[in-house]
Amino acid sequence: MCGIVGILGKEPVAPLLVDALRRLEYRGYDSAGVATLEDGRLTRRRAEGKLRNLEARLKDEPLAGTIGIGHTRWATHGRPTERNAHPHATDRLAVVHNGIIENFRELRQRLEAEGDVFETETDTEVVARLVTHEMRKTNDPAAAVAAALPQLHGAFALAFLFDGHEELMIGARKGAPLAVGYGEGEMYLGSDALALAPFTQTISYLDDGDWVVLDRKGAVIRDAFGAKADRPKIRTSAGAFLVDKGNHRHFMAKEIHEQPEVVGRTLAHYLDMANGRVRMPADLPFDWAKLDRITMSACGTAYYAGLVGKYWFERFARIPVEIDVASEFRYREAPLSAAGLSVVISQSGETADTLAGLRYAKEQGQHVLSIVNVPTSTIARESSAAAPTLAGPEIGVASTKAFTCQLAVLACLAIGAGRARGTLDAERERELVAELVKVPGLMADALKHEAAVEHVARDIAKTTDVLFLGRGTNYPLALEGALKLKEISYIHAEGYAAGELKHGPIALIDETMPVVVLAPRDAIFEKTVSNMQEVAARGGRIILIAEETAADEAGLVPAGMIPMAPMAPEFAAIVYAVPAQLLAYYAAVTLGKDVDQPRNLAKSVTVE
Repeated sequence: MCGIVGILGKEPVAPLLVDALRRLEYRGYDSAGVATLEDGRLTRRRAEGKLRNLEARLKDEPLAGTIGIGHTRWATHGRPTERNAHPHATDRLAVVHNGIIENFRELRQRLEAEGDVFETETDTEVVARLVTHEMRKTNDPAAAVAAALPQLHGAFALAFLFDGHEELMIGARKGAPLAVGYGEGEMYLGSDALALAPFTQTISYLDDGDWVVLDRKGAVIRDAFGAKADRPKIRTSAGAFLVDKGNHRHFMAKEIHEQPEVVGRTLAHYLDMANGRVRMPADLPFDWAKLDRITMSACGTAYYAGLVGKYWFERFARIPVEIDVASEFRYREAPLSAAGLSVVISQSGETADTLAGLRYAKEQGQHVLSIVNVPTSTIARESSAAAPTLAGPEIGVASTKAFTCQLAVLACLAIGAGRARGTLDAERERELVAELVKVPGLMADALKHEAAVEHVARDIAKTTDVLFLGRGTNYPLALEGALKLKEISYIHAEGYAAGELKHGPIALIDETMPVVVLAPRDAIFEKTVSNMQEVAARGGRIILIAEETAADEAGLVPAGMIPMAPMAPEFAAIVYAVPAQLLAYYAAVTLGKDVDQPRNLAKSVTVE
């Protein structure tokens, strides 16, 4: 969600803070601000809307301090106004905050009863006033923070500056990520290693409950009990990734076009292509052959990736799979057997509901395997084992390449599990690996039909409602295609299993309703054809994503056709994701929407 950056530097930090915040724009935000110390006095600049508004404010009213904190805010409590933007300040300190303080009303009422006057609608102002309240008892900022943190309930990452303390910054985390960056006579705080990449590649990730006191010489980290803690310093490769759009108009377009490369990279990590074998992650603490069930949980697009994975695990490994959205799984007290495995999927590795599901599974005695794009994330660190996707940083809020890399990992794991369980023999494993190896090339071929997708998308952009239909692994893809269209174009869309059409959704079909059908040539292609004919008989406008001959074979004249190359059906969902993503992208572009940062959405949802 929100982004935090803190710098104890040698030169004016305001421009550096803004540059770092720009690297966090992909998380989604609706206001931004910075605070510095100038001659020991706190000063801040805030602006509603995009970072360019904050930059304009700083151009008119520059800040010269060499220590500062910055923030991009995604509104939770209080409207997205300049007044509610971070940093929040008192006469003693300024603070930036990611997360939600769940007991902020109770704390606010208590502080108001003691004479504090609040200026904003936010939960974050409670943090500023609570620590200030503690500082009235002691003039020691660290002692005040230590006293305040146990009073805060919820999830948070915090960074503090203190009036009159030009050599001091304090950070804290509980349930939301925060990293410390190390430099030469300089120190950094950040909610994302990507934000710190221009300054340092040496990072320590705070554990849950940690808080840290920084000066320009280094950092002292303490755990939730106040004891000094050593957290490993990690060399991060985040700086190797350039956060620019290249020749593309939007990050989303760039990331869609990167998929043949990053899916190929991910497959190469898991496949021994020369021998037609799957390479499982090293040192798995469980035996696939002894598992009696897999329980998956994830959110949003990652959940749809898990739905596709369910088909593969049940088909190739013959193991039952239960999958739930993490926000439901964490509360329904699901019984988990000791012989089961939990699989969690998250692009960021920080998704709050998914992390809570992971912790529940561990409490039930299960091993947890995580599929994450950030191997240093909280979810990866707390899992029994992690299976990384190799998508690289994904800047667009609507997930594209992270989704297809998640699918690539799930496909490899399902095949490897099948081999380990004896449900696939060596020959079948080689056949499936050979088909997976073809996927990046097929994705590149799908991108060659971008003009056809754009033509269809212009027509879809004129509508208010769209149905997506698919069967088998393309049913979850229909759900994902509908989600993509909703996310970035704001057109209402729903995905359905094609066989469910006659059980309700067919009532919606008329000559104004586009129906996008994902129809690879698989064992149930004829069933899908029957569903298309049901749509056609009621005047529905079919948008067909299929092999070029599919329409003739079905005896249909679709309103739009997106041709796909012939391919084996097992992994068609990975390839068919490309036109589904492009369809949403071009519909949004046609409508003039903010493709990379759609309204109300954040890249990483680190609060409930």
